[in-house]
Amino acid sequence: MEIFTGSFTQQEPIPEAGIDAALRVLRHGRLHRYNTAGEEIAETALLEEEFAAFTGAKYCLAVASGGYALGAALRAIGIGPGDRVLTNAFTLAPVPGAIAAVGATPVFVETTEGLTIDMDDLAAKAPGAKALLLSHMRGHICDMDRLMALCDAAQLPVIEDCAHTMGASWRGTPSGRHGVFGCYSTQTYKHMNSGEGGLLVSDDAGLMAKAILLSGSYMLYSRHRAAPPTEAFEAVKYVTPNVSGRMDNLRAAILRPQLADLPRQLSRWNALYRAVEAGLTATPGLQLIDRPEGEDYVASSFQFLLPGWPADRVRTLLARAAARGVELKWFGAAEPQGFTSRHSSWRYAPAQSLPQTDRVLAGLIDMRLPLTFTPEDAALIARILRQEVSSVFQGEAGATAGLPLAD
Repeated sequence: MEIFTGSFTQQEPIPEAGIDAALRVLRHGRLHRYNTAGEEIAETALLEEEFAAFTGAKYCLAVASGGYALGAALRAIGIGPGDRVLTNAFTLAPVPGAIAAVGATPVFVETTEGLTIDMDDLAAKAPGAKALLLSHMRGHICDMDRLMALCDAAQLPVIEDCAHTMGASWRGTPSGRHGVFGCYSTQTYKHMNSGEGGLLVSDDAGLMAKAILLSGSYMLYSRHRAAPPTEAFEAVKYVTPNVSGRMDNLRAAILRPQLADLPRQLSRWNALYRAVEAGLTATPGLQLIDRPEGEDYVASSFQFLLPGWPADRVRTLLARAAARGVELKWFGAAEPQGFTSRHSSWRYAPAQSLPQTDRVLAGLIDMRLPLTFTPEDAALIARILRQEVSSVFQGEAGATAGLPLAD
């Protein structure tokens, strides 16, 4: 019996160029982004300039986390207490958390079997909403042309949560470039790794000026290079609160070499995804997620559905896969576990009826694909999953390592 022995949480080391850059920052001690000497340009300002170029955005701001980026974007567009903000029912807790943190009310929109936002439900819930915080959850991008037409007609500003789609695109337009803001994460399990960190991009000078002031620029905004002209700050600099969340030069120094190497890394992630997908094609009881033709995806994780499976049979599969070294997460579990949770767990939001989402989540399985895996590892993982899913689905699984028989 094949066993996988790799770690689903072990990332690649920071590249040597990033380590060298970090050591230079540590040796001179000027970690704060506004603490520069002479004509020195802060690492954070350079990262912003380079990420703006990478996405094709006019402006970029580096901040302390992806969650902070979401909150800054919401504040910049004027979201506050009592406002209704739409977001995906299938997402991670920092997304509704960012809405609740500014005093607004998260309103969840149903999820399709493609793991994207349901357009009909979005249209039904748009009246009276102040914004859509769109989560490209687990790297799945909806039809952005249709979504933007719908939101433009409803005069609904869109903020894109691109924590899982850095480098992805829809019909050639980079993820994060459809809405008024694109928000990205550089937390360890994302496409660039600084432990924690975030980035915002926008083409709107007024909104980006607010975001920079919110981040804690004081009156040092002129030191930003990927920023609006100084006149954009004049009307808002005395009325925009400081909600400090700056990125420091140490994290920016680590990130800049990763950004330069990002296209190659994205190709490696997609090779892992395709190896798992090929190995699971036509597996009895398992449904793969359709990827639309217009989506140029970036896959640092893999999802599949177990349609109609009862909870006890899903738990049996998870235990049997774990016994063979394959770590799966289940978004249908009744209680939150680690990063996985569902709308019923977010009790800072009002309880909402989401039967379609509940049906999808009941059979939704999630798996990380770190770059410490090889395509051969991915193929092995797929073989193990194919065997275990088929056995449990067909009710013929024998006991392994003391695990119960499937019923």
